[in-house]
Amino acid sequence: MNNHIFKIFTLTCIALIAFAANSVLARLALGNNTIGASGFTSIRLLTGAIVLFTLIQFRKNKTAPSTKGSWFSGFMLFIYAITFSYAYLSLDTGTGALILFGAVQITMILISIYNGNRLHFTEWLGVIIAFTGFIYLILPGVNTPSTIGFILMSLAGIAWGFYTIKGRTSKNPSVDTAYNFIKTIPFIFVLLLITFNKENYSFEGIILALISGGITSGIGYTIWYMALKWLTSIQAAVVQLLVPVIAAFGGVLFIAETITQRLTIASLLILGGVLIVALGRKYFISKK
Repeated sequence: MNNHIFKIFTLTCIALIAFAANSVLARLALGNNTIGASGFTSIRLLTGAIVLFTLIQFRKNKTAPSTKGSWFSGFMLFIYAITFSYAYLSLDTGTGALILFGAVQITMILISIYNGNRLHFTEWLGVIIAFTGFIYLILPGVNTPSTIGFILMSLAGIAWGFYTIKGRTSKNPSVDTAYNFIKTIPFIFVLLLITFNKENYSFEGIILALISGGITSGIGYTIWYMALKWLTSIQAAVVQLLVPVIAAFGGVLFIAETITQRLTIASLLILGGVLIVALGRKYFISKK
C-alpha cells in the first residue's frame, strides 16, 4: 500500500468512526438522561461552529472560491441535528444509525428519480429490498423500535440527504460547512427559548455534547471532505454503509446494548439494497 492509498484509507476510516461515534455519544448522553435533547443539540452545533470557523481561519486559501454556505443548508443541518437527538431518547445506537443512513441513501435515490434519472432494473430491485428492510424493522414485535424514534430519525436522514445533495455543488466544502453550522445559531436560540425551562444539564452530558460537536462532528466532517476528494460518489456511498455496523458494535462495547436478530436482518436488507443501487449503475449501466 503506497502512501497516497494509505492516506485515503486512514482519512476515510477516521471519518466513518467519527460518524458512528456521534451515535454512541448521543446515546450515552441522552439514553442516560445526562442532558436534554435540545441542550445536546445546541451545544453540539455551537461547538461545531466554533471549531470549524477556527479551522478555516488557519487554512485560509486566497485562491479558493469565496463562499459562505446557505440558509437552506443551515436549516437542513439544524433539522438533522434536532431530530437526531430526540430520536436517540428512545432508539438503540445501532438501530438509530441504521435508520439514519438508510434514510439518507434512500432520500438521495428518490431525489435522483424525481430529477428525471431513470433507474435500471437492478437499481429498482435495490430500492425495493431497502424499503422491505425498513418495513421489517418497524413490524410489531418485541424488538420493534419506538415509532416516534423511527419517524424522527427518518426525518434526520431525509434532512441530511438534502444537506448532502446541496453540498455537492459546493466549491469550497470546508468553508461552506463552517458557515452552515454558523447559520444554525438563530434556530438554536429559538429552540433554547422554547425548551429552556424543560432542560436538564449535567457535567457529563455537556462534555459528551462538546466532544460530539467539536471532534466527531466538526473535525470529523472536515476529515470526511478531505477524503471525498479522492473517493468516487459510488465509493463514498458504499463506505458509509459501514457506519451503522460500527455504531452497533460501539453500542455493544460502550453501552452494553445487544445486537438483535431483527436489527441484523433489517441491516442486511437495507444496506444490501442500497449497495445494489450503488453498484448497479456502475456494473450494469456504465458497461453497456
